[in-house]
Amino acid sequence: MGTGRGSEGHGPRLGRSLAATALIGTGLMAAVDEIVFHQILAWHHFYDRSTPMVALMSDGLLHAGELVALVAGFFLLADLCRRRALHRRAAWAGLLLGLGGFQLFDGVIDHKVLRLHQIRYGVDLLPYDLAWNGAAVLLLTAGALTAWWARRAPGTGRPTAPR
Repeated sequence: MGTGRGSEGHGPRLGRSLAATALIGTGLMAAVDEIVFHQILAWHHFYDRSTPMVALMSDGLLHAGELVALVAGFFLLADLCRRRALHRRAAWAGLLLGLGGFQLFDGVIDHKVLRLHQIRYGVDLLPYDLAWNGAAVLLLTAGALTAWWARRAPGTGRPTAPR
């Protein structure tokens, strides 16, 4: 097995595996956010500080961005699989980091800093913020631990603990 840094097609590619699935994770969480909170529950739009037409357009732009992330991530993933260079543990780490990264960015930057929208309107936001951002931190922690585990796995060029 390769180090994850060698020439194309020679062993698992840790960094590329992580990056491909981070794109997929970002796109998946954006899709969950848009489908569940924007469409099914109709709690908000991506941008709520204008007219209904602008709000709907902003959801369409979010949807376009999520599709680009998903398609790009799956193309990169397919290429890694074709080359037999997928590092499975790094891929799981990337997926979790992408999911959590989007969720935390949305919860902190979109909701609090830019105030593009809130999770809900007319209710106490603290429970929603704690649940949304807390879940993001859990996903990011799981992704970071999985990435750490992937780097120390046999065949990644890193020393492993003696048995």
